[in-house]
Amino acid sequence: MTHPSDSRAYFFKIDTTIKKIRNVLQKRFNDSGFDLTVDQWVLIDHVARNQGISQNMLAELTTKDAPTVTRILDLLVKKGLVERRMSDEDRRKFNIFLMPEGTKTFEMVLPVVKEIRRQGWGELNEEDYAHFVRIMDSIYQNFSE
Repeated sequence: MTHPSDSRAYFFKIDTTIKKIRNVLQKRFNDSGFDLTVDQWVLIDHVARNQGISQNMLAELTTKDAPTVTRILDLLVKKGLVERRMSDEDRRKFNIFLMPEGTKTFEMVLPVVKEIRRQGWGELNEEDYAHFVRIMDSIYQNFSE
């Protein structure tokens, strides 16, 4: 029996869409003079919304492996955008905080990110978004069981 997904490489469509968004966003960052990669932005965004987040939780939320998060954080620390503080509960763990320059960067970059999100969403409405989230959550769950 043939399944509707057999001849539809939906994962390829998801992947190419993500790559297109990342490329457009990186180009906009570069054109705006932001010394930031998309991956660096993703971490800054999560830290801004979760000050004091653990490095492990940051990796989990961003679906990046621990060495990748460490490498990106090292760059952000060098740029003076974030700082690591030893956890009070576990001296082997670090919590991540935005520095004042990181907060400034977040506030400057966020409007550009919102603009790109609006551009990508175009004329789609709330019902479209609900369907989109339901479908993506379903696909995610199918691989999580």
